[in-house]
Amino acid sequence: MIAAATKEPIYKLGGGFMISREAKAFSEETGLSGWGPYFRGRCGVLGEVDADVVAAAVGFFPPQVVRDQWEAARSLPAAETATRYARVAADFGRRKLADLPDKEAERLASLLETVCDSADPVAAPLFAGWRAMPRPADPRGRVIHLVHVLRELRGGLHIVAVLATGLTPLESVLSTADNPLMQPGETNAEYFGWARPYPEVTAEVRARRQRAEELTDTLISPAFAALDEADRNDLAELLAKADKIVFG
Repeated sequence: MIAAATKEPIYKLGGGFMISREAKAFSEETGLSGWGPYFRGRCGVLGEVDADVVAAAVGFFPPQVVRDQWEAARSLPAAETATRYARVAADFGRRKLADLPDKEAERLASLLETVCDSADPVAAPLFAGWRAMPRPADPRGRVIHLVHVLRELRGGLHIVAVLATGLTPLESVLSTADNPLMQPGETNAEYFGWARPYPEVTAEVRARRQRAEELTDTLISPAFAALDEADRNDLAELLAKADKIVFG
């Protein structure tokens, strides 16, 4: 299944820029610390909304942490900060994908555009917001921008899947042990700002977490329907190649 085959490179490539040197420079430029620059950058596409709207969109952070950080960064205009954050993603792509040949970068960007432009935005507000953002003209910057857009689609649908399987957001974070960009379990929950004590991660919780992952694959699969079999194979191969170039 194309959704399962591409989920890891989508997650890594679409989120890697958030912990890059470009992102660090962006945070330092704002003069703010903590999650504020991240929330205003990633969620600025939602506009100057109440923090509960942001908490609803990001899903896996404690609502009070979202509110505190969103309000602390109010000095950063939402739309302007989202634009600056998009530039972080594009600059990361230009630097890290320098070894991806031009023809392959163009092909990957084109395939990603097809998927993003044909996908249903229901239940994925950050996907909808990022899809509406201007796209970089150069293919390497556009690849990372569009992988991030697609990552936001998967992220929104994953929140739906988690809730549908009876997990709480905290249980989902605690039971995540296979995420290549996150520390497992309690370390990640603490990083996100969840307060202790944490509930036990039982076998049932882990089983539900696995079902949520499978349901996410099912929910996002229609987004790839615009691609024929050859396109899907190319997408999977090029994402894997880009992933290897960026992360080794």
